[in-house]
Amino acid sequence: MRIYTCSRNWDAMLTCIYEAWTSRLGQQNIRLELEPVEQYTLFNEYIHVDVNKGKADSVADAIVEKISSYVYYELTFCSMACEKDVLDNIYRVLILGFAYGPKVLEMVQFKDVMRNNEIRRRLGREVSRFTEAVRFQKVNDSFYVAHIEPKSNLVLALGRHFQDRMPSENWMIVDDVHLEAVVHPANEDFYLRLLSEIELEALKRTERTRDEYTDLWKVFFDTIAIKERINPKLQKNLFPLWARKHAVEFMD
Repeated sequence: MRIYTCSRNWDAMLTCIYEAWTSRLGQQNIRLELEPVEQYTLFNEYIHVDVNKGKADSVADAIVEKISSYVYYELTFCSMACEKDVLDNIYRVLILGFAYGPKVLEMVQFKDVMRNNEIRRRLGREVSRFTEAVRFQKVNDSFYVAHIEPKSNLVLALGRHFQDRMPSENWMIVDDVHLEAVVHPANEDFYLRLLSEIELEALKRTERTRDEYTDLWKVFFDTIAIKERINPKLQKNLFPLWARKHAVEFMD
C-alpha cells in the first residue's frame, strides 16, 4: 500500500488529495495520513507531500464546481479535527462526492459519510466548549491575549467567532499545543500566525499579568456559587479538566 503523508495544513491536505487521486493506483491501495506518522510499517511505501498551491487550488475548485461550496466548507471545517484518520476520511468522502454530487453528506448508508458526521459532531462540541472557555487577559491598555490547549486546531473557528463579538479590540488567541495564534487588529480582519517555541514562551508570560477584570471575574465566580448545589461531577462533564487549564476562575 502507498501512504501519502502531509502536514496538518489545509493546502497541504488538498495537495495530498491531488497526488493520491492522480496516482491511478486504485483507491484500495492508497491511504492518506497526517504527520507526524505514529508508526511506520514495513511493507508500506510512505510518500511525503509538500504544499503545492496550484494543485491545492485545482482540488478546491473541483470540489466547489462539481460537488458544492457547502461540502467544501464542511470538509474544511472537519479538517481541523484531531482524529488521525480525518484526512483519509475526507478523501473517501470526496470520492463519493464526485460520484453522487452535492447531497453526499446526507448519504449515511456509506461508512465514510457516517465517520465524517461523527468527526463533525465531536469537533462542533469542542469548538462550542472553547467559545465559552476562552478567557482574555488584558496585557496593556489596548491589547488582550487568551491561551487555549485544545485537542483540535480550533483557532480559526474561534477567530471568526470573536471577530464578530470584539470587532473594535486588539486581541490574540494563542493555541499552546499546536503553536498557532489568531491575531486581530482593531477594526480589521484577523489572520493566522504560526509561532516558534521562543515566541510561545514569551506569550506564556502574558498569563502572569493580572488586571482588575480578572480579579473581578474570580470574585463574581465565587460569589454566585451556591455551596449546597455544588456538583463537581456535573461540572467536570460540562467543563472537563483538560479544557479549563487557562480559565482564570480555576487558576490560583
